[in-house]
Amino acid sequence: MGGKDGYSLDLAGLDNGQFYIIHVPALTCIFLSFISAICVIVVSFKKKSYKTFFSWSRSERFVVYMAICDCLFNVAHTMDHMHIAITKDHPHPKGICIFYGFMLAVFITAQTLMVNIVAINAFMLIFFRKQINFGKNDWRLLTYIFAVPTVGGIIGIALDQMGPNGSFCYFDGVNGKQMGVFFTTVPLLAVLFLNSVFYGLTYFRIHQEGKRLKDTVGDNAASVKGAHKAAKTMSLFVTAFFIQWWAMAIYGAWQLVEDVPQLLFQAVTTFSNLGGVLNGIVFIIIKKRQNTTEQESKSVTQTTKA
Repeated sequence: MGGKDGYSLDLAGLDNGQFYIIHVPALTCIFLSFISAICVIVVSFKKKSYKTFFSWSRSERFVVYMAICDCLFNVAHTMDHMHIAITKDHPHPKGICIFYGFMLAVFITAQTLMVNIVAINAFMLIFFRKQINFGKNDWRLLTYIFAVPTVGGIIGIALDQMGPNGSFCYFDGVNGKQMGVFFTTVPLLAVLFLNSVFYGLTYFRIHQEGKRLKDTVGDNAASVKGAHKAAKTMSLFVTAFFIQWWAMAIYGAWQLVEDVPQLLFQAVTTFSNLGGVLNGIVFIIIKKRQNTTEQESKSVTQTTKA
């Protein structure tokens, strides 16, 4: 750790035979995640070809936004891991490592902010019967989730905080540790905690209202039940986020105290690269629920006509 930057660090796993155990599973997960994200985008637009994008439901738009973040994250991380796996060295020149790190920082943070907004939106929908105003064509949402991490990443580059961390390019493993904690670990832990609170309160209220409205009919009951369905759908994104980033959050906190065990490090390189797969599963669940709702509506219509 006595070097002036991350290029003085040894590559993780190179001295103990764990090098390919780190990079091969990571690349496999990244590849599967990328394919899944592309499929989600293609199927989404194919199914909705007769509608403009911003007329889709929020859940459907969220799926596409998450898939886009996954695709861009996976492209950058593929180049990163592949570069290291082939050369068995930190990426050179430094500018290319900075580019990899900037891309990861932006799209990891964009997903973090996105999922937090989803959790808050579900909470407001259930407790206040309101949804966050994302502006015309979601401009407020998109500005927030992409502009904030972009500005932060530019600041990181200006302060020479980006570079190798021993495993991939992100915040420099020597002089960028503090900013890495501020930029990734703190937001991840905060969002995981806040989402847990919002998630718990939302489902508690849904459970309470569900029992009260179990056998109730009418416009008000239908409106509440519709809000419940929307909130439950949004909560799927929160669950996927937990599965993807729990290891990274623990890793960031652990490394401040002592060396991170190999098992936790392996969990980071696996789970953090499965975002596209997890959000693909969310997409499938949403589609199944929509199909079920459509079938129920058709059944009710046919019964009414009969």
